[in-house]
Amino acid sequence: MSKLIKYLKPFSGLIVLSIILLFVQAMADLSLPDYMSDIVNNGIQQSGIDNAVPEAVRKTQMDKLTIFMSKNNQDKVLSYYTLIEKTSNDYDKYVEIYPALANEPVYVLNQVNESDIDELNLIMGKALATVLNIENMKSNPEDGMIDFNGNKIPVTIDIYKQFASLPQGERQLISEKMNEQFTALGDDMIIQVAAQAIKLEYEALGMNTEKIQNRYILSAGAKMLLIALISAVCIVGVGFLGSRTAAGLSRNLRKAVFTKVESFSNTELDKFSTASLITRTTNDITQIQMLMVIMIRIVFYAPILGVGGVFKAISRSASMSWIIAVAVIALLGLIVLVFIIAMPKFKSIQKLIDRLNLVTRENLSGMMVIRAFNNEKFEEERFDTANKNLKKTNLFVNRVMAVIFPTMMLIMNIIVLLIVWVGANEIANSSMQVGDMMAFMQYAMQIIFAFLMMSFMFIMIPRASVSAQRIAEILNTEPEINDPQNPKNFRQNLKGVVEFKNVSFRYNGAEEDMLKNISFTALPGKTTAFIGSTGSGKSTLINLIPRFYDVTKGQVLVNGVDVREVTQHDLREKIGYVPQKSSLFSGTIESNLKYARENAPDQELKNAADISQSMEFITEKPEEFKSEISQGGSNVSGGQKQRLSIARALIKKPDIYIFDDSFSALDFKTEAALRKALEGKAQSSTILVVAQRISTIMNSEQIIVLDEGKIVGKGTHKELMKNCKIYQEIALSQLSKEELA
Repeated sequence: MSKLIKYLKPFSGLIVLSIILLFVQAMADLSLPDYMSDIVNNGIQQSGIDNAVPEAVRKTQMDKLTIFMSKNNQDKVLSYYTLIEKTSNDYDKYVEIYPALANEPVYVLNQVNESDIDELNLIMGKALATVLNIENMKSNPEDGMIDFNGNKIPVTIDIYKQFASLPQGERQLISEKMNEQFTALGDDMIIQVAAQAIKLEYEALGMNTEKIQNRYILSAGAKMLLIALISAVCIVGVGFLGSRTAAGLSRNLRKAVFTKVESFSNTELDKFSTASLITRTTNDITQIQMLMVIMIRIVFYAPILGVGGVFKAISRSASMSWIIAVAVIALLGLIVLVFIIAMPKFKSIQKLIDRLNLVTRENLSGMMVIRAFNNEKFEEERFDTANKNLKKTNLFVNRVMAVIFPTMMLIMNIIVLLIVWVGANEIANSSMQVGDMMAFMQYAMQIIFAFLMMSFMFIMIPRASVSAQRIAEILNTEPEINDPQNPKNFRQNLKGVVEFKNVSFRYNGAEEDMLKNISFTALPGKTTAFIGSTGSGKSTLINLIPRFYDVTKGQVLVNGVDVREVTQHDLREKIGYVPQKSSLFSGTIESNLKYARENAPDQELKNAADISQSMEFITEKPEEFKSEISQGGSNVSGGQKQRLSIARALIKKPDIYIFDDSFSALDFKTEAALRKALEGKAQSSTILVVAQRISTIMNSEQIIVLDEGKIVGKGTHKELMKNCKIYQEIALSQLSKEELA
């Protein structure tokens, strides 16, 4: 994967923006359980009262509260409140809010900030909890007695006056003992107990506590809705940016791979099968694209969610953090196990797809041969074997995948049970609130979900990494044939001269040279023909001129310049090439002919078709030059395909024509007419012809006879019939002496 990182550079801005959106989404998702916890704890359990600092307190109640505060705390608390009486300026304003003000003075909280609330919370909370506890005991006495600080006191005694009358030292000891009890409860539980006392106080003041509760719940719910909306917008944004990045990357990779393959010489093309190149350009890049879409969405989001969830869960309950550790260890163990089992299979899947494509391609292209030899059954079995091998591997991987998700769900459910069991005990011991347990559960689910997403990545990355490696093999392959850094120009005083100087050529990995010490010169206006037995090196020799291969030794000169010293484009501009196996492209006859020269006029198309003897079958078609050509020219005969290929080369008007056994599918009459027309058309061009038939090359000005990669004869037909035994054998095997005379 790292080898393809540079192709992500154009999309770095989109990726950075995606990361920002993912961070915002993760923060939004992590904050939702907090709001849910607040709704449960504050909105439901505490009736919408989220701290232990009441906004108003009756004077009689404040007097009770201050009894259980130190002198410093009393002064501090009272400094934050203003006593409102009937004589106060704001009496009319506050009596509407607090109807009890009509009967007794009320302390009203001044404008305070968050730091002031934090400072007052525990002071007021402990006092409110103490008073609430005393009032509850007074409401439910046992045998007319209440237990205050370990002492049995008659319910008729005013505990507040009695406590206030105690010596300062004794009051201090009692306060310290009470503080120890509060410390065991924890700050949150103190505030929760205090909230009950505040609710009672608000009711005593004549306030609508249901309205306070509803307002809090609606406010928190609105915030949750807004946060959920922000998260949804981020999800849509990341999906759009991720898809755009992945699609752009796959487009660039396909372009890079295709461009690279186009630059390959035959040497590189021999290393990769056609089926493999197609798979790498399509399926492998699709794997990368799928990974990128998911990776942008998960790779950055899952760690933020997982790590953030751990910290948030611990902040809710450090005592239950061991549950998170158990979940993480179990999930990591499962992921590692799956990775070890599935990784080798992922490496083989793409090779099996290559094999399936290869078998399919061979069957489709060789369908007529298969039918001719009645081998349909054999090919079906061959395809079935390749298909089953791929199926077995995919099934194995899918079974592993099928196990991992239920296992993770099992772990998730076990974790939920543990949280409920442990959390319920802590709630019973008043060391945890219900909302905190619910929030902890949500964070645990988020952590597990993050690992679930990361496990999905671990499953996809191995296969995509195999695809990336296969793509990188193409992109990192350096073509053996490259343009020179300082290319030369062709000499203007020569046109179409082809010269071989002591040329030898050896295929990669071969033990001996295919061509050995080849030397000859082909001149303009003349035809140079090559003949020899199968495997003698005729097509190999021809392929050295347009640099489909480079010579191992010696030089190939065109117009007096070594072909390795000019650009491939300039060299091939001077060559009209008709391959041994004619190739036509899907389109029309016209588009195939104009493939050589896009702006060729219609008259030149007709002239080329006349010379190549193509007009006779073109005019038979209803749409003539606009007639459709199927892929590979499958809707025309072999001879028609060859004639159109020759016409295409003629349209180019090159200095050099190369015909690599390009007349083999033509009948003798058509071939003779074509050669006669060609001689008249290409008088100023060099014609190089590879042929198997003596009749094709008899009239050539120069015939070169090859045998086992060597020139064993050179000259005209008559000269070779006299002094070249191999040529004589080939000629006499095809024609009679009278025909050869």
